[in-house]
Amino acid sequence: MQWIDSGILLSLRKHGENSVIIHAFTRDHGRAAGLIRGGVGRRMRGILQPGNELRLTWRARTAEQLGAFAAEAEISRAGLLFDAPEALSAASSALALLDIALPEQEVHRPLYEATRLLLDALAEDPDVWPLLVARWELGLLQEIGYGLDLSQCAASGATTDLAYVSPKSGRAVSRTAGAPYHDRLLPLPSFLMATRADTEAAEVTGAEILGGLALTGYFLGKFMAEHHPKAHLAARGRMMAVLSRKYAATEATSGTD
Repeated sequence: MQWIDSGILLSLRKHGENSVIIHAFTRDHGRAAGLIRGGVGRRMRGILQPGNELRLTWRARTAEQLGAFAAEAEISRAGLLFDAPEALSAASSALALLDIALPEQEVHRPLYEATRLLLDALAEDPDVWPLLVARWELGLLQEIGYGLDLSQCAASGATTDLAYVSPKSGRAVSRTAGAPYHDRLLPLPSFLMATRADTEAAEVTGAEILGGLALTGYFLGKFMAEHHPKAHLAARGRMMAVLSRKYAATEATSGTD
């Protein structure tokens, strides 16, 4: 069997003396694993960096076998990310989430394209990426079957003044309907409901972005507890720590102006 596809390198580990086993998120074949012989060599070392986009040729006798990859560079992002530690923490989080959450050989083309856009933004735009990460995680939840329904209030059917999300159902709740038990609901930042994809980052505060990531993080945690109970989202925890420090420093600077 053989196929050729573009894929984002999620992770790799050494196998034997000279080879590596990689996991890649491909456009038309989903998450795939394979052996790359000579993957630890100097020529391949710069190519096989997480976040890079590769042209992959996969070969195996049967679909159930691990198979072997031949890889060529298509888009190199790793160098740009290494020069931006904050963005690197977000890229590491996104790649780790995909590596854990996606089943092998399950195609998710919209998520693949969204991930490409996110990685490009991380490498190019330090101001807007935190907002994009929160929206990307919202999209990831949708793709893995844990999508939130933010279209209307679960209690009243209202479509305006949605302020909370039910931690049980993942459905939005209006401010009025949720007032009596707001302490048991999750805050819903308005930017997650924006219909305009080009919402300016300057319009969203650091507290709102952290709130959005707290919301998506809660449901990612539920998914992991149910499907991957041994998984530990260490990379995401590091990203959240980076963002918390970033916005704390911003608030401190604003307070002295």
